[in-house]
Amino acid sequence: MPDAFFYATHEVLNQPPPLTDFDVYGADATLQRIVKTFDADWARDRLHRAGRSAGSAEVQEWARQANRFVPELRTHDRFGLRIDEIEFHPAWHELMTRAMADECHSLAWTEKRKGAHVARSALAYVWNQGETGVMCPILMTYASTPVLEKNAAVAAEWLPRVLSRTYDKRQIRARDKAGATCGMAMTEKQGGSDLRQTQTTATSNRDGTWSIVGHKWFFSVPHSDVFLTLARTEKGVSCFVCAGWLEDGSRNRLAIQRLKDKCGNRSNASSEVEFRGAIGTLIGEEGRGIATILEMGHLTRIDCAISSAALMRQALMQAAHHCSHRRAFQRALIDQPIMQNVLADLSIEADAAAWLAMRVSAAMDREKDDAAERAFNRIAAPIAKYWICKRSPPVVVEALECHGGNGFIEDGVMARLYREAPLNGVWEGSGNVICLDVLRSMQREPDSAPALIDELRAARGADKRFDAFLARLESDFIDLARHEGQARRLVERLALALSASLLIRHGDAATADAFVATRLGGEWSGHFGDLPPAVDAGALARAAVPVL
Repeated sequence: MPDAFFYATHEVLNQPPPLTDFDVYGADATLQRIVKTFDADWARDRLHRAGRSAGSAEVQEWARQANRFVPELRTHDRFGLRIDEIEFHPAWHELMTRAMADECHSLAWTEKRKGAHVARSALAYVWNQGETGVMCPILMTYASTPVLEKNAAVAAEWLPRVLSRTYDKRQIRARDKAGATCGMAMTEKQGGSDLRQTQTTATSNRDGTWSIVGHKWFFSVPHSDVFLTLARTEKGVSCFVCAGWLEDGSRNRLAIQRLKDKCGNRSNASSEVEFRGAIGTLIGEEGRGIATILEMGHLTRIDCAISSAALMRQALMQAAHHCSHRRAFQRALIDQPIMQNVLADLSIEADAAAWLAMRVSAAMDREKDDAAERAFNRIAAPIAKYWICKRSPPVVVEALECHGGNGFIEDGVMARLYREAPLNGVWEGSGNVICLDVLRSMQREPDSAPALIDELRAARGADKRFDAFLARLESDFIDLARHEGQARRLVERLALALSASLLIRHGDAATADAFVATRLGGEWSGHFGDLPPAVDAGALARAAVPVL
């Protein structure tokens, strides 16, 4: 027998245990506070269940497998017949089953009570920390509901399946399934975010259906049971709803050209596709397709903000957990003043992002009964999407650095978070597009800017530094809004002011004070670890360590 001692060169003493088998929601005091503030505390039991699931070793292993064994395109079956199916690792289907059972896609529409959108957003926030890839079909299925409701026949056919908690992995006609997911195919090679350049065409079949011909550069979740797409008719760009499979069981006349080999989000299938007479039904007004599908896009933008905020939270928890166990120079890393400063700064950023994203979700709950909330939602959603998605990558990078070399290898979760972090800044409109949307909201909806300013003024009088920042912002507001080249500067200042206002009124007092002292001051570098001595960085850093 070999001598076991011969193979043992050292004893492992200074490596942290895995961050696993914990309640993601229960470990997040900020999210719990947000849920209570925005009338969604009735969902706390299901949020705890989702949190235990997302934080479990089982889900973490499924996430690892789903990203390692990525989707594969099967264009033909063994007989040479065109099928255009996507093969997934079983781990993907397990994750989808869990997330849909938790109603991440449907709770906002099935629960008729206050805080339903916040509750669903909190579920999405929790599940994004389990695996972000599955949240793409989840969020599009959620966001499709208001558009599907525009056509009574379409709604009757699809909503019972789209709102179902049942996930059915089979790629077959929807009539034989108990649950369905929805996708979206908009962008084309020549246009990108400029949907007015759509070249795909739709021809009426004079039976209530249309035949669609064209090429889509990005088709998210091409295996969806139903999807929304844009095509040009005689009256202009219009929106169509298409089944993935026709009633005879055949594929709906589309050919998947390839799956995109993405930097991140690798568990999820994104594709390039050709429509070869795909059968669709007009939804919304003919020639007004961009406005129709952007109702879905508005909701997916909010979810991009939620997803990025969740990535920040997960990165922070991973870093704080690591630093609470790893020792260097005779002390735990979290007891080193300079590391405390970094972790505390990351915690401030993650808290601010969570409040900002969830405030927009709260406006979704309130807008039916409150015109001011509706106006606020229109302008605050792109502000949140832009700023949170921009802040997510540097947060993840700094959290990765807290791990040292261990953060840069594929054995842990940080490398996956690193690849994922830039994605939401690209999806549903890159930074410039989103900032221009803020300017458009001011021009087209005159009530939006006053609603935002009223929200900011609600925090006046609590902090002189905030009051001074707000006064400067109000003074510069009109001039900045007039110049397209200053759109980013304006949106960033609005995001900082709105985050500060939320933290001052609703958040942890120490976090609010530190945010105002740094983010609203003239010397803020935008990097992490330069909190002033007056901030109790040690307390903020230790509060970020998840309780297992």
